[in-house]
Amino acid sequence: MTSLVASAALKGRIQRASFLKKLCRPEDLVHHFPNGASIGWSGFTGVGYPKKMPTFLADHVEKNNLQGKLRYDLFVGASSGAETEDRWAGLDMIARRSPHQVGKSIAKGINSGKIDFFDKHLSMFPVDLVYGFYTKDKPKSNIDVVVVEASAIKEDGSIVPGASVGATPELVQMADKIIIEVNTSIPSFEGLHDITMTDVPPRRKPYLVMQVEDRIGTTSIPIDTEKVIGIIESDYQDQTAPNAPADEGSQQIANHLIEFFEHEVKHGRMPKSLLPLQSGIGNIANAVIGGLSESNFYNLKVWTEVIQDTFLDLFDSGRLDFATATSVRFSPDGFKRFYDNWENYYDKLLLRAQQVSNSPEIIRRLGVIGMNTPRRGRHLRARQQHVRHGQPHAERPGAARRTSCARPSTASCTRRRRGRRRRTRSASAASCPCARTSTRRSTTST
Repeated sequence: MTSLVASAALKGRIQRASFLKKLCRPEDLVHHFPNGASIGWSGFTGVGYPKKMPTFLADHVEKNNLQGKLRYDLFVGASSGAETEDRWAGLDMIARRSPHQVGKSIAKGINSGKIDFFDKHLSMFPVDLVYGFYTKDKPKSNIDVVVVEASAIKEDGSIVPGASVGATPELVQMADKIIIEVNTSIPSFEGLHDITMTDVPPRRKPYLVMQVEDRIGTTSIPIDTEKVIGIIESDYQDQTAPNAPADEGSQQIANHLIEFFEHEVKHGRMPKSLLPLQSGIGNIANAVIGGLSESNFYNLKVWTEVIQDTFLDLFDSGRLDFATATSVRFSPDGFKRFYDNWENYYDKLLLRAQQVSNSPEIIRRLGVIGMNTPRRGRHLRARQQHVRHGQPHAERPGAARRTSCARPSTASCTRRRRGRRRRTRSASAASCPCARTSTRRSTTST
């Protein structure tokens, strides 16, 4: 391994002196990524993901014409950056993916059958990962290599994540080897995380969260320091996109929803500060949160999955007391605003692992108000109807290796799909070629 000298910025982020001796370049670590390896990345909704190592591997494949010859099973808490995950898909580097993805190339690979994809409720994926369901054919049921982005490393070797937590605690828990990319282009996020690790039954414990702001874990991710094979300095930020302004329709929806909240409070069905709010991603979600920043509601709290730009407006308006999520996915301008006003936000925000932020038990018990919007079209629903019977869509006769549709699942969606299946099975038997085959089920997602 080539000896490197750590920059002053990197030395300021790594408190464990022995890790400075593991400083290396991405090219020094290529031999740890043989064809067929299982790979884990940190990250959630396109933030907090590793950049240097995945980008170098993609360059390596492209430069040496290795498309289709270096293929990996890839596990990330949710979606990653397009310049990493989607580029890997375009270079035929992904053999299997779970539990969620975003990108044209990876969707095309899944729909054509090149990529085996299985979806999973995002709160269940990390636990099932620790159970060994997805790596059961590996010698120790472990992931071969996990690449993690960190904003700092503490003296005990534990990792301080950046803008997301996602499934990183479970990924490093299941790793044979760990590579840490320390990103010095962002501030240290130390203190903004509440990290919980996962035990398996009978040692598994409940999450004793009673209020949105409750801390139940640690501020960093503990790791086995002997598994760390390399430290890489990363120097560029998450590649998020600017937010589109709210359109008239989104604003009207926001106004109707706020009027509904006022009606419920007036009739005594909700407190004046409402119940913890959850918001989805997109223009409508942004418009709703933005509308609340001009409403008559105060002392609001948020229990959600992803924090977006308009939450900063809600903080600045004095109406939002506290927010917790597993990811902060701001636009470039939003991240600059967040970093420039760090002192105003850091003690009002907490990032948790996705199995906690998305826990159905906690969400029900806290009475979270969930606000989400549909995003799927009729063609995708038609394609899923064929996939349910174990065969690809009739327009895609070559996609025989598909294990699941390219869509995140939820319990409610599953119930609706089962209901539609019962209603349509007899009617579709004569016309749908899928009805004449037995239903296949992915053993990796059960």
